[in-house]
Amino acid sequence: MGSDHYFTASPSSAENLRRIRVSLAGRTAEVTTAGGIFSPDHVDAGTSVLLANTPPPPPGGHLLDLGCGWGPIALSLAIASPHATVWAVDVNERALDLVRRNAQEWGLSNVHAVLPGEVPSDVMFRTIHSNPPIRVGKNELHSMLETWIPRLDERSDAWLVVQRNLGSDSLQRWLAATFEHGYVVSRSSTGRGFRVLKVRRRGTPLRDTVSPT
Repeated sequence: MGSDHYFTASPSSAENLRRIRVSLAGRTAEVTTAGGIFSPDHVDAGTSVLLANTPPPPPGGHLLDLGCGWGPIALSLAIASPHATVWAVDVNERALDLVRRNAQEWGLSNVHAVLPGEVPSDVMFRTIHSNPPIRVGKNELHSMLETWIPRLDERSDAWLVVQRNLGSDSLQRWLAATFEHGYVVSRSSTGRGFRVLKVRRRGTPLRDTVSPT
């Protein structure tokens, strides 16, 4: 990959398209992947842990795959919730092209693969699923989460999978401190050296009503 990273906006490395067979949300078929993106040869272990340890997504509304790569999470959300709008967000334009190609091939018209700035500012999400790019560094990672987690709808959840030896516990502490008000942060599950972290946005408390005297 040379100097490219999977979070490079426009990889300069050879595209090297390839076909792999995957099973997602009960459906098995081929997808197209390429060089210069994250985990081009298989569904990576972290994403597999996330997919296996989260509840079915909401049936409607807007759903977000943050850091989508070639699209295993976005495709899974779209299969499970065909009436929802799935936003697949990444800075890597090659990855976005692959998501579009794979969604079209799988007949999933409810997937929108876009750059972060292309998501309309008024869209709020019923759920966020992410295998976040830990290797971008803490500052960039924290900035990304501070941007997107506040866009959760009330009483909605974000699910993040993070490798234990890459700082899952410290990220959980940061999330709990950063989103102290209006959110609940917890460790949902552990598997294969990964933690699945859950961030739930609370609802607005109902105002007390006073009976007329």
